[in-house]
Amino acid sequence: MAVRANWKGTLKIDQLICPVALYTAASTADRVSFHLVNRKTGNRLNRSFVDSETGDPVDREDQIKGYEVSSGHYVSFTDDEIAAAIPESDKTINVVHFIKCEDVDAVYLDKPYYLAPADDNEAFALIRDGMKAEKLAAVAETVLFRRARKLLIHAYGGGLIATTLNFNYEVRSAASAFSNLPEVKSDREMLDLAKHIIKTRMGSFDPETFDDRYDAALAALIKAKIAGKPVRKPPVAETATVIDLKEALRKSAAMDKSGQDKKPARRKTVTRKAG
Repeated sequence: MAVRANWKGTLKIDQLICPVALYTAASTADRVSFHLVNRKTGNRLNRSFVDSETGDPVDREDQIKGYEVSSGHYVSFTDDEIAAAIPESDKTINVVHFIKCEDVDAVYLDKPYYLAPADDNEAFALIRDGMKAEKLAAVAETVLFRRARKLLIHAYGGGLIATTLNFNYEVRSAASAFSNLPEVKSDREMLDLAKHIIKTRMGSFDPETFDDRYDAALAALIKAKIAGKPVRKPPVAETATVIDLKEALRKSAAMDKSGQDKKPARRKTVTRKAG
């Protein structure tokens, strides 16, 4: 089954233009999901909107969008009024400038899409290979799904990945999260032990090893319910308590070196002769 494109348009860098298509790169569609049902009848529930004051159901044709200007007071808008305010899409991803890949701040990354040529296009390959060779990413802008968006584009395999970017007003300041952190200067010995532990845990980024334990637990629950088997509660994980940080680091480093806890030296038994 052919993959369906979410969006088609052109990628433009100055006078260089090539037709492209966007495809979904990450989706939650395969996650376990539930519906709300009536406990008594087992029938699925339908959602309906009611007036917050009268409690009466409101028909779809009478539902419009409103912006709260003060408590309980709204200014309303029709779909046509909102559509008129949205920038017109010219179906063009316009590259504004290029940046070094290492300069990308991950907190601004939103949702990734695969960006591929809409046909056999030499210009697309030229753009992809040029960014890959120079280790650069492109910052671009477009109207995507009725919203003006910024995109970060970088080479990925035989194509490109275009990631929508969060705007600055959407990203909260890190200072508010880290403002109350105490100033702690790490002890040299403890820092060396920490570095050793980190080195022994080095690996590679392998998404195939990522386990969605929550989804798997729900799938097992559903399977047990369908089969009429009792639902087993998973064991509660033990919570580790750190009594002394330096001792914990030393113990962890010792386990890494030997593969197991170092056993204490056995005491020698002294046998005295009678007499």
